[in-house]
Amino acid sequence: MSVSDTGSNAPAGNGNAAAQGPQFRVLVQYVKDLSFENPNAPSSLVQRPGKPEISVHVDLNARRLSGDQFETELRLAVESKQEGQVQFIVELVYGGLFLIQGVGDENLEPLLLIECPRIIFPFARRILSDVVRDGGFPLLNIEPIDFATIYRQQLQRRAAEQASGNLAN
Repeated sequence: MSVSDTGSNAPAGNGNAAAQGPQFRVLVQYVKDLSFENPNAPSSLVQRPGKPEISVHVDLNARRLSGDQFETELRLAVESKQEGQVQFIVELVYGGLFLIQGVGDENLEPLLLIECPRIIFPFARRILSDVVRDGGFPLLNIEPIDFATIYRQQLQRRAAEQASGNLAN
């Protein structure tokens, strides 16, 4: 989970963004990659007693595209198993392109890795639910995700990696 700069740091526009205050806008949302696997069909589609084991993995990425345009990617991977047999695996990379102006560097990363995913998550969740349903399975309802906690965990991992790197030197 990181923010990478692939463009200029110079703000785009007419230079009035700072005078107007922070600007934040979703420009577009899109599916970058979508995969659905039903490796044990049709036997995986037979209703069995009990609840399936469903695991959800979340990953976030953000980067500057140019000037004041940023992309946030939300990667969701879901696997469902029942009685040790894989029912389905679905993976989605869902992106959002955001216009961000007048936000200080100290607030940019949290905005990109907490607020941007929070905004696009409901749309990604609906896509996953539709794909799973279209695959012949009951409705998949992924619980809301606490992106702030994921961000804090990432900061802790980075700090631990830096500390262990400094000890090694």
